[in-house]
Amino acid sequence: MILPIIAYGDPVLRKVGEVITKDYKGLDEIISNMFDTMHNALGVGLAAPQIGKLIRLFVIETKPFSERDEEDEDEDDEFTPEERKQLAQFKKVFINAKIVEEEGTEWLYNEGCLSIPKIREDVSRKPKVRIQYYDEHFKYYDETYEGLIARVIQHEYDHIEGKLFTDKISPLRRRLLQGRLTDISKGKIKIGYKMKFPSK
Repeated sequence: MILPIIAYGDPVLRKVGEVITKDYKGLDEIISNMFDTMHNALGVGLAAPQIGKLIRLFVIETKPFSERDEEDEDEDDEFTPEERKQLAQFKKVFINAKIVEEEGTEWLYNEGCLSIPKIREDVSRKPKVRIQYYDEHFKYYDETYEGLIARVIQHEYDHIEGKLFTDKISPLRRRLLQGRLTDISKGKIKIGYKMKFPSK
């Protein structure tokens, strides 16, 4: 089922998600709905707070990155066939995730967010991340990821920590975007997927 995505300005996006157990009510349905909602909005990641659930859960599927036309996207020029294959196959559920280490020289990449539509900004993050989490079957993992997958993980992890990608840009850029961010919170935007606006 496709759910409305919570828009910028809603307090739920600024709260830390709660740890859950494997018997959390309706967990399988929530995960299924999150994938449906993410696919409908053409996203590559979605965190539970973005559908109004204040829990430590996010889903990722990076296949759209692997399908982008190289002529349209300069970033794709840097993808090796192996990287493109990895992006095409990466689909995971992260429950009770904890990033335990970030490594490497920070790099800029133009990020967007389904809760902040039509705004994209260059965000600096480290290229390598080690994360501990449980999957949808509550199997435990301790894994390391690099590159674009690591970045998507960091972005979604920020959501369960009550953070947004706009927190990582300069104060000047945030001030310049404030009018557009306010419009989003008031629902003064046309977007091709369902949203829930805090001021409406």
